[in-house]
Amino acid sequence: MAKRGLADRLYRGEANLNIVGRRKIWFLVAGLLVLVAIASFLIRGFHLGIEFSGGTQLIMPASVGTQADAQNAVQRAVESAGVAGDTQIGAVQQVGNGNDVTYTVRTSALTQPQADAVKAELVEDLGVPADQISDNRVSAAWGGQVTRQALIGLGIFLVLVMAYLVIRFEWRMAVAAVSSLLLDLVLTAGVYSLVGFEVTPSTVIGFLTILGFSLYDVVVVFDKVQENTRGITGGSTRTYAEATNLAVNQTLMRSINTGLVALLPVGGLLFIGAGLLGAGTLKDLGLVLFVGMGLGVLSSIMFASPLLTALKDQEPRIKSHNARVLARRASVKSGDVAPRKTPAKKAPAAAATPTPADEAGEVPALAGSAKQQGASAPRPGSRPTGKRNTNRGGRPGGGNRPSGGAKRR
Repeated sequence: MAKRGLADRLYRGEANLNIVGRRKIWFLVAGLLVLVAIASFLIRGFHLGIEFSGGTQLIMPASVGTQADAQNAVQRAVESAGVAGDTQIGAVQQVGNGNDVTYTVRTSALTQPQADAVKAELVEDLGVPADQISDNRVSAAWGGQVTRQALIGLGIFLVLVMAYLVIRFEWRMAVAAVSSLLLDLVLTAGVYSLVGFEVTPSTVIGFLTILGFSLYDVVVVFDKVQENTRGITGGSTRTYAEATNLAVNQTLMRSINTGLVALLPVGGLLFIGAGLLGAGTLKDLGLVLFVGMGLGVLSSIMFASPLLTALKDQEPRIKSHNARVLARRASVKSGDVAPRKTPAKKAPAAAATPTPADEAGEVPALAGSAKQQGASAPRPGSRPTGKRNTNRGGRPGGGNRPSGGAKRR
């Protein structure tokens, strides 16, 4: 039989990758990444969008062209007005429907003279009436309110998730799952801080969205762990960590497939919608989903399950079970205890070897004692077992004896 490849063994859950056994490595890597993320929070901070830092909002009719045309026009107007040095231009949003459609472009905070100069440049560049272009000042309080509501929603979500996991599994699995979710959030925020991605309200919404995906993957793995470890203390073949590692291997292909299926549409949203089509409002949401979902798959496999085994190994019942399994293995290795063997299958009876007389077609003569001949030898005094002769006359041919009236010749 040909040797199966890694993909086939992953699909069948037979890859036997030692993921839980290397938990110290995963904990070290996760700790280093968290330290890097926290250091980036403190040193670099976040690149907050206009909604969080405040700014100026320019409104113009949709008749100027596409959203990309509107954004390019604002960029040229800012440069012509001489305020392009510290001015940031945000994404263009379409507001309204039908004949009453306008474009809204947010920029960094501008003074009123600067805003008037930018509007004058837009009127000249786009050729629209001056009364169709207006400006508003955007306060940072709105972004702060969005963040506050998101944090409240995050807290409620974590409490409900913790309660569900405690009821469905146990408190140790709940702690491991919530820790995996928090790790996913911290690392995603660290990527935003390191790379300098802009944080917008869409980013905050995306952070809340990736929690559900990460939780789903963790629950799938933990459900298989619970199935493999049910009644594990009654046997002495696997430790809790080994049973958990088996569950991770059995669900590994499912986790990979789920992650790929989820990342494909998000990647299309990010690279096609935002990159090729220029839908700037999709960029922030697609970016946080792409980064968060990718990290969620890794954290559910390499962090949640190893953390669960670390917590369960501290439980006295599991600790004594692990010690019993390891002690038996040591005894088997040293030869003090015989390894458990599976009963061998009964071999089929061998066919009798024909004798030379059988091969020649002759019946061998009876020889030997009655023990050798078995049931074939008659007992002394017993009636012969052969067929009774029904020819009472004893004559050859089987005829009856003639009656008394017949004369002898």
